[in-house]
Amino acid sequence: MPRRLPRLALGALGGVLSGYAALALAELVAAAVRPQAGPVVAVGGAAVDRTPVEVKDWAIRHFGTNDKLVLQLGILAVLTLFAVVLGAFATRFRRTGAAGVLLFGVVGAAAALSRPDSEGFTDTLPSLVGAVAGAVLLYVLMGPLGRWRARGATAPAGPRGNEDAPGDRTNSEGPEGTDTPDGTYGTDAPDAGGGPAGAPAWDRRRFVLLATSAAAVSTGAGAAGRALSGAGSADAVASRKAVRLPRPRSAARPVPAGARLRVPGLSPFTTPNADFYRVDTALVVPKVNADTWRLRVHGEGVRGPLTLSFQDLLRRELIERDITLTCVSNEVGGPYVGNARWIGVPLAPILREAGVRPPSRGGKADQLVARSVDGMTLGSPVETVMDGRDAMLALGMNGEPLPFAHGFPVRMLVPGLYGYVSACKWIEDLELTTFDSYDPYWVKRSWAKQAPIKTQARIDTPKPFGRPKRGTVVVAGVAWAQHRGIEKVEVQVDDGPWRRADLAAEDTKDTWRQWSWPWRATPGGHTLTVRATDASGTTQTTKRTGTVPDGASGRHSVVVTVD
Repeated sequence: MPRRLPRLALGALGGVLSGYAALALAELVAAAVRPQAGPVVAVGGAAVDRTPVEVKDWAIRHFGTNDKLVLQLGILAVLTLFAVVLGAFATRFRRTGAAGVLLFGVVGAAAALSRPDSEGFTDTLPSLVGAVAGAVLLYVLMGPLGRWRARGATAPAGPRGNEDAPGDRTNSEGPEGTDTPDGTYGTDAPDAGGGPAGAPAWDRRRFVLLATSAAAVSTGAGAAGRALSGAGSADAVASRKAVRLPRPRSAARPVPAGARLRVPGLSPFTTPNADFYRVDTALVVPKVNADTWRLRVHGEGVRGPLTLSFQDLLRRELIERDITLTCVSNEVGGPYVGNARWIGVPLAPILREAGVRPPSRGGKADQLVARSVDGMTLGSPVETVMDGRDAMLALGMNGEPLPFAHGFPVRMLVPGLYGYVSACKWIEDLELTTFDSYDPYWVKRSWAKQAPIKTQARIDTPKPFGRPKRGTVVVAGVAWAQHRGIEKVEVQVDDGPWRRADLAAEDTKDTWRQWSWPWRATPGGHTLTVRATDASGTTQTTKRTGTVPDGASGRHSVVVTVD
């Protein structure tokens, strides 16, 4: 057995090279079709769609915005392991090993077809073409490895003792190097004439030559695929660079001077674009060309379908507003909340222009379903969208066109609602329907149909398990209750009384508020807890719940040790 290990190791290497070639060629084909059709992206997307809500929530909590990278690395790790096993197996069963590669191509093709944004048969081509190439390569690479001759067997020698017997092959296969009828290799012959039983019957030099060539070609194909994908998105990048956001007809008022507290460790009032949270299912960020982008408005209660271009939106009256967004996956005290200054087109006038009326005024539809270019669907209450709040189709974020990661060219925002029912990125379709007749993506996965943001407060400083010095310690953080506003924030030390914190000035009821409280810290371990009360008089509950189905509840606390 130990003498077989080098051959098995080369077989495993051949399996990895075959998998690498399959993925590289698939990436090249995907560049010609569309990047979302690549096997890793398609399988990853299908995995996200079928992952239980609890597992998704766990991934977001532990990996944050890197959850997609972790998923893709996990897929590649599984594929590599499978390729190793398949390659070692193929040293004995050559055809079966090649068939295993084809099987993974079928899996990738099926995953591509199952995606919400699937464009049909063409989306299967990257997985299928890559799998065929990988299967052929594995079959070819296994040729020089032949088969290990059983101990005690002898190989017939030619007339001079150094030639193959008639009909024998170095690879010990049938005519033209084919496998025997049972799918295994035939009886092996030694590299050069008869030799001791158990001697290797494979051509290492030929294997290395084939493997090196395959690796080089595969690397070139992968590089070409990446280059073509980059070129394909160049028009989208150019269209974003060309955008000049007009001055909004209704500009946001300046942020009050007292709204920004100067406390080390406190979240800034306005979240920079680079730091703004991102939680979505897109493994590849869509890069949409604003010049060719269109938005379609249709459905129940619409007089006639309405189609708008990006330039159509720019020509409309724009508004500018500070709005805090919150993800429903945000745990108590979590990071998935951010505040930005958005520029966009009010959504309600567009709906009224299309003939839409809210249910309270006799409208037929009570749900507005937004669809993105990657097939994601989100459902918002029509009544809420049209109740006078600053629901908008956002075009800009913090003074610049939307970043691609945050929805360029257009995304939807509805203040006061969690993102999964309002903040559709890369939007391309608005359909008027009812909650009874259609369940959007997340509702099908056990999340609530309607989800107003819950009142929450968070301690930013001191950090959990921090070690502040005795004396006056500034405890500070943020609190939010979008579209209701924050009335007060209180802090409790251990089981002591609740102490009212100092609130920063309010910008608008749709933004968070910073707060601070000077604490006379005494040595030892302490638990700091915060609670907020919104303008309706509702105070955060003590009952701790998870994020499913409509957002986490409870009070944030941190444990510190005062030195």
